[in-house]
Amino acid sequence: MAGHADKGFAAMTEAARVNLVEMTVSELSTALKHTVEEAYGYVRVRGELGNVKYHSSGHVYLDLKDEKACLAGVIWRTTAQRIRLKLEAGLEVVVTGRLTTYPGQSKYQIVIDTLEPAGLGALMALVEERKRKLAAEGLFDEARKQLLPFLPEVVGVITSPTGAVIRDILHRLADRFPRRVLVWPVRVQGDGSAAEVTAAINGFNALASGGRIPRPDILIVARGGGSLEDLWSFNEEIVVRAAAESLIPLISAVGHETDITLIDFAADKRAPTPSAAAEIAVPVRADLIAQIDNLAGRQFNAWRRRHDAWRTELRAAGRALPSPQSLLAVPWQKLDGLTERLPRALRANAQIRRTQYSSLAGRLTMRTLQQRIVRDRDRLDAMIARARHCVGVLKDRRRERFAGLTARLAVGVRSNVEAHRTRVHHERERVDALGERARRAMRTLIDRRTATIGHAGQVLAALSYQGVLTRGFALVRDPAGRPLRTAAAVTAGERLDIEFADGHVGALAEGPRAKPRAEPVPRPRGSRGSGNPGQGSLFGS
Repeated sequence: MAGHADKGFAAMTEAARVNLVEMTVSELSTALKHTVEEAYGYVRVRGELGNVKYHSSGHVYLDLKDEKACLAGVIWRTTAQRIRLKLEAGLEVVVTGRLTTYPGQSKYQIVIDTLEPAGLGALMALVEERKRKLAAEGLFDEARKQLLPFLPEVVGVITSPTGAVIRDILHRLADRFPRRVLVWPVRVQGDGSAAEVTAAINGFNALASGGRIPRPDILIVARGGGSLEDLWSFNEEIVVRAAAESLIPLISAVGHETDITLIDFAADKRAPTPSAAAEIAVPVRADLIAQIDNLAGRQFNAWRRRHDAWRTELRAAGRALPSPQSLLAVPWQKLDGLTERLPRALRANAQIRRTQYSSLAGRLTMRTLQQRIVRDRDRLDAMIARARHCVGVLKDRRRERFAGLTARLAVGVRSNVEAHRTRVHHERERVDALGERARRAMRTLIDRRTATIGHAGQVLAALSYQGVLTRGFALVRDPAGRPLRTAAAVTAGERLDIEFADGHVGALAEGPRAKPRAEPVPRPRGSRGSGNPGQGSLFGS
């Protein structure tokens, strides 16, 4: 019976496999995606970050893992911008999001909407791990930390320009010792704040000494108190490294006295509060003035006491010194003895010199002088012969040199003369060409001016009154030579000058005459109508 049952079940299973609906890969992936999203629409997961990757598009890809499993996760760009925490492998977090599948790689993943550290212990563990790493590199060693300047001329402050921190620092500096302050405004929390603080530290260090913007002598990185998440930017590795590499002494004043960040270990000095950082940066001016006055008084008193001590010692030493007479007694006695011995020594010295001169005079004979003169004459003749030979050689060399120069000069003169002759020939040809062009231009100009004058003469003749006279008119002038244009201007008995085209005629004016009446023009025969008088008919009668 059992055998028959197994055979029947196997037959049914085989039939079920044969009757399964065939699906494509995409259809199966889509069905799985709907099943997973419906069963796990929104979940909250706790795990440790692993393999965190910030993509260039702004998305973040990561893994959530524990001891037994690993879950892929993705944070879209808009969500990643709201996460203030720098995600690193090893950080324990709690995330919420939607579970979905990625058909392209046949895997399921969680699309994260929120991400929070899994308690303060996880952040502290990450800080401790980073602290051990940077300490192993020597960034926290006391040997590499710089001494703070006693009285800086310029103080650089890196903080938020809108908070109360900068006002506290400025107020504290003004109370203690007013100094010039350069503020580099940055964000002190949130996304991008760590990069801004790093850029501010590096920017202050990049300023040149003696430039338009003065280089600070000391830096203060300041921020008010807050939670560990708020102060997380000052635990970032880039900020800690920038503080450690700063060539300008740096004071860390982040948070309150109980807040500890990694920049405190890399800075050259840690201040519990921003106001305390201002107190560390500069001394109290009034205390310095009082201290200087006290030191000046102490110095004067010490000098006066030392002066009195020297006076006392000098007087005591003066009493112990011997008198001048006792000191000079021996030298005086010695001087007296030498004074007595001096005349005898002079006479003895003169006698010795006389004896030496007498012995030398015996050896100095005429023959010795003649031999000396002969040797000197021979030497002089040899020198004269050498001088003459040198003069001859010098003359020959100078003659050769002058001959060479003369030849070069002659060649140069001939070349120069030939060049000048060629240049003069070219200039003469140029002058001839210019003269010919000038003559042609002058002839052209004269012809144009002659034509212009002829035309003007014609115009003048046409416009002149003499041309009018040639047509039978006459010009009447009074005795003063003024033209008379109207009969009313003529007085009876006045002598007149009448100019014709061929000469002048004198005349005597009579009284005025009446204007002659115009005679009617006879009408031509055969004209019809009231046409124009004097116009004949075109047709015969």
